[in-house]
Amino acid sequence: QVQLVESGGGLVQAGGSLRLSCAASGSIFRINTMAWHRQAPGKQRELVAAITSGGSTNYADSVKGRFTISRDNAKNTVYLQMNSLKPEDTAVYYCNADVRSNDFRRDDYWGQGTQVSVSS
Repeated sequence: QVQLVESGGGLVQAGGSLRLSCAASGSIFRINTMAWHRQAPGKQRELVAAITSGGSTNYADSVKGRFTISRDNAKNTVYLQMNSLKPEDTAVYYCNADVRSNDFRRDDYWGQGTQVSVSS
């Protein structure tokens, strides 16, 4: 079994910054793509940013130039640096990982979510 634990959410004023972290632990052989999604009240969950094991990234148009995703493969951790935050970035942010475990099963795992609130 694999667990994802997020941290770093909180309340910030518009224009401010936050850094989210998500650490994976458990029976991990290899982590493929890691990603951050978010879900605002009354809206569908959406992909914010993703990063492959090789470091290739992609971003939602709404966050390009403001957010940066990175990962530390040695620590099985993914980060999301969020700058120039806007009220519309307010949401619960979820970490997601495509994991091959030690028994060679491949599964998709999710964290419990961390709240990011941006005040105007």
